[in-house]
Amino acid sequence: MTEIMDKKTQKQFEARAKIIKALAHPTRLFIVDVLSRNEKCVCELTEMVGADISTVSKHLSVLREAGIVEDEKRGLQVWYRLKVPCVLNFFNCVESVLKSNADYQARLVDK
Repeated sequence: MTEIMDKKTQKQFEARAKIIKALAHPTRLFIVDVLSRNEKCVCELTEMVGADISTVSKHLSVLREAGIVEDEKRGLQVWYRLKVPCVLNFFNCVESVLKSNADYQARLVDK
């Protein structure tokens, strides 16, 4: 039986792709990892990332638009936190794939 993608299914996959795309950058992965431990202000994230504030703000904007982080203005500072911490389950899955790939490569070398 062949499955055909309908409009609703296509929209669901597009929504998933938007989230995965938002995570598809080393700096954004780092930011999510940092925010998994505690909320941070933009100034702290800028220092941790080692980039200028406009670059870090752009990364945060991508993550916010995808629904991964949320922000809160406190006085003159903007604080960020994970909106949905279950995104970390995705990290665990990625680590499992990396380990599986490494195990496979090691088996190839041992042959």
